[in-house]
Amino acid sequence: MSKTFNIYCDESTHLLKDGMPFMLVSYVSCAYPQIKIHKQFVRLLKEKYKFKGEIKWTNVSKKMGPFYGELIDYFFATDLAFRSVIVKKEQIDETKPNFTYNNFYFEMYKELIGHKLCAEYTYNIYLDIKDTRSQKKLRILKEVLNAGGNIRSIQFVRSHESYLMQMADVIMGAINYRLRGEDKVIAKNKIIEKIEYHSKIDLGASTPKEEDKFNLYHIDLK
Repeated sequence: MSKTFNIYCDESTHLLKDGMPFMLVSYVSCAYPQIKIHKQFVRLLKEKYKFKGEIKWTNVSKKMGPFYGELIDYFFATDLAFRSVIVKKEQIDETKPNFTYNNFYFEMYKELIGHKLCAEYTYNIYLDIKDTRSQKKLRILKEVLNAGGNIRSIQFVRSHESYLMQMADVIMGAINYRLRGEDKVIAKNKIIEKIEYHSKIDLGASTPKEEDKFNLYHIDLK
């Protein structure tokens, strides 16, 4: 029987002219039968810390640092997997013939997801709905990603409805924060240290392509 995996995607500082040096597209994935277990754990963790609202990197604080720390510990103790493609925006060449940022954006999603799909498995892909053009984005992504025919569905969810998409936001936010050299918030620094401790890598470096648990690809566009 073929296994099915859910992939929860998110983006960070992905707009070309937002003044940020990096663009990140990322996901957290898990085996479909494990989804309920992960949701239950996060729900209980929120109750333990009386955590209200959405789990986001921007919400990491001294008060809720222990909550986010346990969340990261849980990620590394389970079958959950993370992957991120990191782009230095200064390398994006807008002068190339026929360049459009939309096409580049979709190519980065192909890099993120397409190269990690296994032909013997099937996938459900969830994206964070962000703007009024989302339906057009969904149609194009289906065309770009489903060449192998093993994607069962690609659909939008709102991030507050998915704990695993929120987890992707936290891990991706930590990487982006680390790459920008920001270290003003002690609670955020501790989360970054915890991620580097568990993953045993420098977040500023790529991991081997075959790495499945925690995979970073700092793409070189030159």
